[in-house]
Amino acid sequence: MKRTLITTAVAGLALVSLTACGGAAPTTGAASGDGGSAGGETLTIWNWGDADEAAAAYTEDVTAAFAEKHPDVDVKIVNQPFDQYYTLLGSAVEAGTGPDLALYNGGTQLKSRADSLVPITDEVADLQDQLAGWPAFEADGETYSAPTFLQGFPIYFNKALFEEAGLDPAAPPATWDDLSAACEQILANTDASCFALGNKEGLGIEFFLSGFGSGVFTPDEYDAWIDGDRDWTSEHATQILQMWADSAADGWYNDGANSTAMFNDSFDIFSAGDSAMVVALMSGTAHWKQFDEFLGDDLGFMMPVTTNDGTTIALPAEGGIGYGILNEDKKDLGVDWIRATVDHDALAAYSLAGGQITSDTTITLDTDIASANDIVAELPGSKPLLHTALGADTLDLLHRLGQQLLNDDVSVEDAVSQLDASEG
Repeated sequence: MKRTLITTAVAGLALVSLTACGGAAPTTGAASGDGGSAGGETLTIWNWGDADEAAAAYTEDVTAAFAEKHPDVDVKIVNQPFDQYYTLLGSAVEAGTGPDLALYNGGTQLKSRADSLVPITDEVADLQDQLAGWPAFEADGETYSAPTFLQGFPIYFNKALFEEAGLDPAAPPATWDDLSAACEQILANTDASCFALGNKEGLGIEFFLSGFGSGVFTPDEYDAWIDGDRDWTSEHATQILQMWADSAADGWYNDGANSTAMFNDSFDIFSAGDSAMVVALMSGTAHWKQFDEFLGDDLGFMMPVTTNDGTTIALPAEGGIGYGILNEDKKDLGVDWIRATVDHDALAAYSLAGGQITSDTTITLDTDIASANDIVAELPGSKPLLHTALGADTLDLLHRLGQQLLNDDVSVEDAVSQLDASEG
């Protein structure tokens, strides 16, 4: 029987930023489309395209909602490839040829560019109680966008592969030692890798840090990290880098992980049953609904594992993506576009068709997919993504070091030193 769950963000749900690669988005080819009526004002909008038919339908619904208020405005949507998106956007803004609005991952990617964005604090104040995830789009007391979806890094697993390896899928690993032992069994008794990993873009260590961080850092350390009080030379920060390096040395990942694209090649490895686990997403792409299409009842969800005493396990989740206004002259139109992106009907349709866990706390998610229900049940105790609190330069460095650690081309001690210097 289907269970109807409300995607609420209760008081304990800490939602901050979505990165410096905020949960990361799929790479799409460049394309363009437009809507509205020709002959009127033009509103140029950049994003990184639609991941699937459901996402495309959502974009159409948003465009239609905007057109109801502005039928004479010509909306030009320009799709840029995600792997070059922020570089292209930065170059365009610097050259004075940027769009009127652009899509941003919440967190570092938006916050580090706040000085180029138009604040809309007062214009969206009436939506504050209805939507969750605002901190990801706030900087220095101002709001720069409205959150459309919640994003997080759940750990998914393949129950059939667990059984083949001699593991109990009803009792997934709960500690790092349990997880290490499970990976040994998976590698010994199946043809699958333990985890699917695509690290061509260096994103894997983001998913690892945020995916496993609540089991490594104490609650005080976690909160301090989010607030900007970070010490890369500390025991637990060093430990998580060592865990990343050790997991690679122990053969957890598919061959060629550093040359495998995360979106969507690594997730296809998991969907195909060629890996037992993956740290993936819960909204946008690589989420429970997409995996369910391939794995069905074999799809499982597990929480981060406990590594150290004194930690509190939490689902890593926060605000996802939202549009920011770059052109002050188009502020009024931009605000109406942003409000259209959180239109209740558009978000509700997408939540059902696309598997989105939306920012709108009044929308119900009606599904019999167990992993979705389990994820929603963990939202009240969730914590912000650790990597999204990092500055853009530090995150870029972390990407490079993550690749080097995976190949054993740099020591953990050297990586710690470089990261410490980057924030010093």
